[in-house]
Amino acid sequence: MAGQNDTIAMRAEEYEARLRDAMLRGAVTELDELLSDDLIFTNQDGMRLSKSDDLAAHASGMLKIHTLDNCGAPEFRHLADATVVRIETEVTGSFDGQPFSGFFAYTRIWHREDERWKIIAGHCSPVTSGR
Repeated sequence: MAGQNDTIAMRAEEYEARLRDAMLRGAVTELDELLSDDLIFTNQDGMRLSKSDDLAAHASGMLKIHTLDNCGAPEFRHLADATVVRIETEVTGSFDGQPFSGFFAYTRIWHREDERWKIIAGHCSPVTSGR
């Protein structure tokens, strides 16, 4: 069992890195592969967004992420077919031409679908810097 958990942990870190890179590049095709069709995401304003909402924001250029700097190491909780990730990140970018920046706590649930890991749920909350 330890070997299986090690493999899950390694995959979770790999998928988190792929997600970060895709968000920074606005890589819609990569994001499409990493997000479940059934994604439920709650943003920092409490709005529920779907996979199509997220992809459309990137594809249109409305959302542009300039930096995603992790504030410490992510926390992982590995389950049989899911991994819960919590991380605090400093984010800068623009939305609809308006610049933004802040520190945010993200919780993501990666779930194995057809032997691929995809984000099925996520939540973002603003946090005080320097935590």
